[in-house]
Order: sequence, then structure tokens, then C-alpha cells
Amino acid sequence: MKIATGNLPGVAAIASWTLLTLLSLRSAEIPPLELTALSLFIGGSIGLAILCRRGRLGDLRQPLPVWLNGIMGIGGHHAFLFLAVARAPIGTVNVLNYLWPILIVVLAPFVTGLTLTRRHLLGAAIGFAGSVCTLGAQASFPAGAIIGCLAAVMSAVTWALYSLFSRRFETVPTGTVAGFCIVSALLAAVGHICFEATVVPHGSALVALIILGIGPAGLAFYWWDDGMKRGDPRLLGTLSYAIPVVSSALLVADGDTELGVGLFVSAVLVSAGGLICASAPRQLPPQNRQEAKFS
Repeated sequence: MKIATGNLPGVAAIASWTLLTLLSLRSAEIPPLELTALSLFIGGSIGLAILCRRGRLGDLRQPLPVWLNGIMGIGGHHAFLFLAVARAPIGTVNVLNYLWPILIVVLAPFVTGLTLTRRHLLGAAIGFAGSVCTLGAQASFPAGAIIGCLAAVMSAVTWALYSLFSRRFETVPTGTVAGFCIVSALLAAVGHICFEATVVPHGSALVALIILGIGPAGLAFYWWDDGMKRGDPRLLGTLSYAIPVVSSALLVADGDTELGVGLFVSAVLVSAGGLICASAPRQLPPQNRQEAKFS
């Protein structure tokens, strides 16, 4: 599969997010909102440090719509996800939350103006089928979990729209993501103080927290923003279905779960979906498009 250079940051983010489940398991002793606040603060601090060193703190001065998109994307997505986890079975939440890759593909023409071909739709559908093969066996839909199910769908919608609108704000420097992370961390910290008991992380939980803050909740957000702006959201959305598959494989390798036929089938379907989507004709970007690198 040939991946255009502009897509590589998005692929790096996807690779980083495959570690999210394993790292979350290793840091399970830390309450969810506290974990979010600490990890996003680490990720945001990395970006702020780079901006300070390069004398580009002025990049944070952006219009209100940019900030609303960033905070609702990073902070809102996590808020809906945590509500979903609290109100619905985790297997159900995973399946519904992983609607976001196919939403990115389907909504791309409406938000970004990119053309959607049959290959994009077919690739996304096959990728979604692969994701369901991995997660579907764990899903159940009890009548009392309607709020949690709706919250899981909203977490998917929120992340998909944030990702696509990031492309609409393609002239906004990627370093601005540092501000989104810090503000979202502060909001999560307020929620933690109000609803959770503080746990001081130590040992393996502390190590997992630091890696989480540097990778999946840190650099991955900058890479994803760059990938959405310079790459192909339709391809990245389809490739994102590799996240639950690879995550499950890592849990098997770590001895946290058993290997099943569904995982093998999922890997085949996700790979096929990615290949089909990658083979679709690419729409060339406008000649006056500016790259939004974090530099």
C-alpha cells in the first residue's frame, strides 16, 4: 500500500493509539478523569515547551471557532466517552465509539469538499466489518443503557467532526493543539475534583501514565492534526480501523486476553479495506494550500 507523505503523520497517530488500551489497563488504578487530566497535561506541556523554545506562543491566538473545535474535539470526545463507559457495557461502547472512522470517510465530502468514490465507501465498510469482528462479540445493548449508547455515538460524532474541521482550519498551526490539550486537561481536572478521589500514581501505573501522555494523549494529537490537514481523511479514516485490531493483538501478546479466530478475520478485513481505499483516485489539493506543519 502506497502512503502519500502527507498521510504519514496520521498513520503515526494511528500507530500510537493502538497502545491506548494496553496503557489504560496498566494505569487502571488512576480514576478516568484524573488520568485524562494528567495525560493531556503532559501532552499539552510538550507542545507548549516546543512553542516557547521557538518563540511561537503567538500561534495560540486563534479565532473562537478554532478553539471551540479543538476543545470540543479533544475534551468533548473524552467527556462523552467517559459518560458512555459509566452508563453502558464497555464492549458496546467500543463498537459505537469506533463509528468515528467511517463517519470521517462519509462526512468528508460535506465538510472538506473531497470527492467520495465507491472504493472509499467499500474500503470503509470492510474496515468497519473488521472492527465489528474484533469488538462485536463483547457488545450487548441492555434497555437501561440508552444514555450510555447515545453518549458513545456522540463521542464518535464529536471526534469525526473535530478531525474533519481541522482540515477546514488548515492554515492554523498544529502547535495550537497544545492549547486544546491544556484547556481540556483543566476541564477534566475540575471534573476529577468534583467527582473522583485522587490517586497518586506509582510504579507501573506511573510509567504507563507518562508514556500515555507522551504518545497517545500527546504527540498523537499533533500528528493527527497534521495528517488531517495535509493527508487524505478518507484513507486515514479507513486505516483507523486497525486500532482495535492491533490493540487486541497487543493484549493477546501481553497475556491479557486469548487469541481468537475473530482477530485473524478482523486483520484480513481491515487490511483489505485499507488497500481498497488507498487504491481510490486521489483528489489533488488546491495549488494555494498551505502546509500546517508543527515547525
